[in-house]
Amino acid sequence: MKVKQITMIAMLTALTTALSLVFIIPVPQTKGFVTLCETGIYAAALLFGPTAGAFVGGLSGGMIDLLSGYPEWAVFSILIHGLQGWLVGRLAHRPTLAVTLGSLTMIIGYAAATLLLFGWGAGIASIPGNLIQTIFGSIVALPLVQALRRTNKFPMNER
Repeated sequence: MKVKQITMIAMLTALTTALSLVFIIPVPQTKGFVTLCETGIYAAALLFGPTAGAFVGGLSGGMIDLLSGYPEWAVFSILIHGLQGWLVGRLAHRPTLAVTLGSLTMIIGYAAATLLLFGWGAGIASIPGNLIQTIFGSIVALPLVQALRRTNKFPMNER
């Protein structure tokens, strides 16, 4: 990767983490929260490909949990958001399908993690908040990525 791309990916990771810590809605049933994490993950994956999506997703997801006082979720977030970012990046040529499957990966991943930590009731209770988070992330990320691509400064270099 070029130095400029690495710098942009690092900045997207930091921005995703910061935005997610500023805009945070607690979900008491699951001891979790709803954030803007998906916006940064989707933007990185759609602009720079699967490796960038996995890096931004995994690293920002883990840092958000650690910095917000939820260390028990960090490993789950690294894996779930990393896979989500990678998947969206692999399917970046079809952005709507990519974010739909990425969203399903996140929703199912966190439902399974919540089920492991807190049981069936909490696993099911996690679905609406994660659904809202992924929908909001998609609504912000898709037009943002389209606008950035029109500048011709963000070509897809990785497949």
